[in-house]
Amino acid sequence: MSSLAGKVALVTGASSGLGAAVARLFADRGAQVFGVARDETRLAEVFAEVPGGRFGTGDIATAQTCRSMVEDCVGAFGRLDILVNVAGTHRMRRTGDVTDEDWAHDLAVNLNGPFYLCRAALPHLLENGGNIVNVASIAGVEGQAYSAGYCAAKHGLVGLTRALAVEFTAERLRVNAVCPGGMLTPQVTGFTLPDGADPNLVMRVASPRGMSGPEEVAAVIAFLASDDASAVHGAVYLADNGKTAG
Repeated sequence: MSSLAGKVALVTGASSGLGAAVARLFADRGAQVFGVARDETRLAEVFAEVPGGRFGTGDIATAQTCRSMVEDCVGAFGRLDILVNVAGTHRMRRTGDVTDEDWAHDLAVNLNGPFYLCRAALPHLLENGGNIVNVASIAGVEGQAYSAGYCAAKHGLVGLTRALAVEFTAERLRVNAVCPGGMLTPQVTGFTLPDGADPNLVMRVASPRGMSGPEEVAAVIAFLASDDASAVHGAVYLADNGKTAG
């Protein structure tokens, strides 16, 4: 197992699903974890199982919230070594039905928020030789039906990861991304299809091997965040059970 002892990690989307799994696993491997999400009740339930963890609530779609969460993390633990951008949203819609507000919201949560957090965290990560792990999606490397905003944002997050990796190649900072396929999380198990959606188009995202558990993807993130991955910079890891292999 990759050790995270002595590291301080800020994890978004930590109230459920993959974010909660990352928070628990990081704590198990020795990190001090600061979790961020909008639902304080669910965050408190998760962090009852995260020894020594702290958390704050807020909407990462706003730059001020992102600055505040980074400041609160550093205030709580005295440093920041790892940023894991997990928080995201995905609602399927027919493209012709997407409103201006829908489009703005998809980009705000899935792309703007991670950028704002990266920007706010950079001084601390550069000082400590830290790293960023952005959670994109296979929707960041391929198209998906009824998901124009989500795909655009996740492709953007992959591009942001690569741009930062190139810019900071000579600095004490690593930046990588993980692209999960289908996972057994509330975002997937609770989604609804647009009226009259073609199920064959929707099922193109499925792998014959089935869906991953969030703990499986969290383990990939923990490796990338650890010193065991010191040679990994600018990588986009596909954790999709072989969906995009062919």
